[in-house]
Amino acid sequence: MTPPNLRARRLLAGALFLAAALGGCATPPPAPTAEPAACPKPAPCPACPVCPAVEAPVPPPPAAEPLQAADWSALAGWQDDDHAAAWPALLASCAALGARAEWQAVCAAASAQGDRVSPAGARQFFEAHFVPWAVVNPDGSREGLVTGYYEPLIKGSRNRDERYRWPVHGVPADMLAIDLGGQYPELKNMRLRGRLDGNRVVPYFSRGELEQRGDALPAPVLLWAEDAIDLFFLHVQGSGRVELPDGSRVRIGYADQNGHPYASIGRWLIDQGELTRDRASMQGIKDWARRNPLRLSELLNANPSYVFFRELTQADGGPIGALGVPLTDERSVAVDPRTVPLGAPVFLSTTWPLSDRPLERLMLAQDTGSAIKGAVRADFFWGFGPDAGARAGRMRQQGRMWVLLPRGMQPPRP
Repeated sequence: MTPPNLRARRLLAGALFLAAALGGCATPPPAPTAEPAACPKPAPCPACPVCPAVEAPVPPPPAAEPLQAADWSALAGWQDDDHAAAWPALLASCAALGARAEWQAVCAAASAQGDRVSPAGARQFFEAHFVPWAVVNPDGSREGLVTGYYEPLIKGSRNRDERYRWPVHGVPADMLAIDLGGQYPELKNMRLRGRLDGNRVVPYFSRGELEQRGDALPAPVLLWAEDAIDLFFLHVQGSGRVELPDGSRVRIGYADQNGHPYASIGRWLIDQGELTRDRASMQGIKDWARRNPLRLSELLNANPSYVFFRELTQADGGPIGALGVPLTDERSVAVDPRTVPLGAPVFLSTTWPLSDRPLERLMLAQDTGSAIKGAVRADFFWGFGPDAGARAGRMRQQGRMWVLLPRGMQPPRP
């Protein structure tokens, strides 16, 4: 007999893969076009019908290659950056990538340089060991969206009371996760979440459904937060610190997610006519929430995505990103790994938040995010605390990206 847990996972894999496959066919194909009637032979009279020209359908242009070879001179601002400031982040990437064949030589050379290099020495190193590739959208454009994120500090407690009422959940025991890439290589990087409902496999609970379940949810409560909107933005950031009543601090990081797509509550407020686009920043959303406490659940549940956390023992450095290494303030960036390989250097050309002042900087692709989808798409890590949060909350700029790959390494195919 198949063990129940194994049976559940097989059911989940089959059902959700079928759902994913069927979801791609949600729009029916267009009805076939009838063959044009045969054109009558021309006749010597003005009333004779004229056969219209029949144009063959024009196929859509092929998608542009996401990474295209570039020259160092194309990187706007490359000469002006302090490349040594990105050196610790490079060494952190090498700690995760150094054993891979294509990274061994460059990481060994970086290690031989030591922990400290001059700005000129760092620039020479990158130019000698890497090749730049321009990141390009499928339509051939080279500009995309650059947002910002940070590591927040919220207030919380180990114990629930009238002040600390909002749970910080660990991963639920009844949530099943399937890595589809193991069974279906074409679905690489796709994971689905679900649960058993009798003999059926169904999607896991949305944020609103989780709220309704309350204490019935089979998930550990790590901590209790003081403020629901602060906790929500900790979900958005994916990691943070919690200050306890005695002044000590606990660090928590991303453990898993409920499988529902992220939806912007800022966009929801704009669509509802509650905020204008220029006010829909993190600060503007927090202000609205505190002025409308009776609509708080309605606001938060507009985003069905929900993050589950784990408590970390790490005391120093930035939060742990998707690469598995601590993030570096203002030198780590979250990307879509379907285009940009995790761990690779990325030169980012954008502007400072709410400004046209150039922000041109060498970063390291060390994190991902549920809202970070697309080729030219980046989330700039500003660091820890309220100042970093203020910059992150205001950042929604246009920008361009170049990926630096070790010499000899070919771009991954999507």
